[in-house]
Amino acid sequence: MAIHFASDLHLGAPDAAASRERERVFLAWLDAVGSQGEALHLVGDLIDFWFEWRHVVPKGAVRLLGRVAELVDGGMDVHWHLGNHDMWTRGYLADELGVHVHTDPVDVTHGGLKYLVGHGDGLGPGDRKYKALKRLFRHPLARWSFARLHPDTAFALGSKLSSDSRASGAEAEARYDGPEGEWLYHYCRDVLAVAPYDGFIFGHRHLPLDLEVVSADGQRRARYLNCGDWLHHKTYVTLDGDGARLLHWT
Repeated sequence: MAIHFASDLHLGAPDAAASRERERVFLAWLDAVGSQGEALHLVGDLIDFWFEWRHVVPKGAVRLLGRVAELVDGGMDVHWHLGNHDMWTRGYLADELGVHVHTDPVDVTHGGLKYLVGHGDGLGPGDRKYKALKRLFRHPLARWSFARLHPDTAFALGSKLSSDSRASGAEAEARYDGPEGEWLYHYCRDVLAVAPYDGFIFGHRHLPLDLEVVSADGQRRARYLNCGDWLHHKTYVTLDGDGARLLHWT
């Protein structure tokens, strides 16, 4: 039995028609892995903008949420890692769907192999502006203030900010300048220097990657895999008895 990892579906973007088709393809993948997996990790940014009020959640993504609930009801262990576009949850995902919700990277062990898994935003060197924004967005007062807005106003504002964020990072996401240009690669190397891991699985980058990581002292080796995204690549990671593999869904 395998554990499957996918990230960055960004339902809702760029428009309803494109999002619905992407959701259809992703659900076909969920049906396939649901019949052969023991666990599923949704590694962040499944929805392009998500915010929960006390009694209200955004429209859309109902087919994804329903299918995830079906997998949980069928006995699958499902984990939802909060990304930078869907971090504003206050219990609905866990209570309604039955998933395990994670705000920070977690250890996943399978077949004697230990992996560190998370969305990946705000990790590694640099990107100080986003790290400051992330602390602000996670602050209880900021969330309380945003929740005071009418949902129509709040959702329009949040969707605009999400769209602008994706547009501003599109050029950097498409560019690969080797491992040294990948801040998550540097994060993995720093962690590997102090803790033994067989690998690291992240999302957020929107670029499928499978890189060898060597600790600074050369004593430890691991792999860094990025799930890529479903906006352009339709890639995912599977962890089974042969280790972790980066795969493409056709």
